[in-house]
Amino acid sequence: MHAPLAPSVRRFGAVNWQGLWTLYVREVHRFLKVGMQTVLAPVVSTLIFLAIFLLAMNGQSRLIGNVPFLEFLAPGLVMMAITQNAFANTTSSIMIMKMQGNIVDLLMPPLAAWELALGLSLGGLSRGLVVGLAVTIAMAFFVPVHVDALWAVIFYASAASMLLSLLGVIGAIWADKFDHLAAVTNFIVTPLSFLSGTFYSIEQLPTIWHDVALCNPFFYMIDGFRYGFTGHAEASLLVGAAMLLAIDAALFALTYLMIERGYKLKA
Repeated sequence: MHAPLAPSVRRFGAVNWQGLWTLYVREVHRFLKVGMQTVLAPVVSTLIFLAIFLLAMNGQSRLIGNVPFLEFLAPGLVMMAITQNAFANTTSSIMIMKMQGNIVDLLMPPLAAWELALGLSLGGLSRGLVVGLAVTIAMAFFVPVHVDALWAVIFYASAASMLLSLLGVIGAIWADKFDHLAAVTNFIVTPLSFLSGTFYSIEQLPTIWHDVALCNPFFYMIDGFRYGFTGHAEASLLVGAAMLLAIDAALFALTYLMIERGYKLKA
């Protein structure tokens, strides 16, 4: 009889495509399984914001530049929904695994640190884009929606969603409990989001606050995304694109280092 062959180590190429795809699909299925909470709820919340402004204006017409105010506001509300849900997806995924003590299930598969970072962040990006599309469709029933530059809509939505998704991974790895994540949301994400021109034009701000707004990456997300619908931008699209790409690259590098070194992930 022949001796049984020793088990061989499975070899992957430079990229474990099957593992990466499996992780990504897992992250997408995780939020789609509870779509009422992860997709429908943000749509309803955003429409409530829109309804508040409709009631506050009481039928009055107002222009921001040459753009009706509600058409100016709508892309900002959509972007707010995109960023909040991209952040929520990765934070909830990692924190639940940490709290339940099964984070090892994420670390055991033969995936490199950068593949883990990419798979998790792409899951958050997907949720952000799905929510953004759903909110845009729902909002189109109440506000005229015209796509002026599709490339800008896709690029800024994707770059912003990736930024918040990576920030969510970093925050969830760093956090020891959900209170820590709440601090990140309350003191970083929400202020930067609300003070970024979501509800107003930064041209209305005093000079010093106008200059401060130009340092806020959330402003460039909204400004570029809004340009895609209205054709009107308040700042350089090139500067905004470069800033978002640079921040995305820096956050991905930090995410990679945290996972590679097992920061707060390995006992």
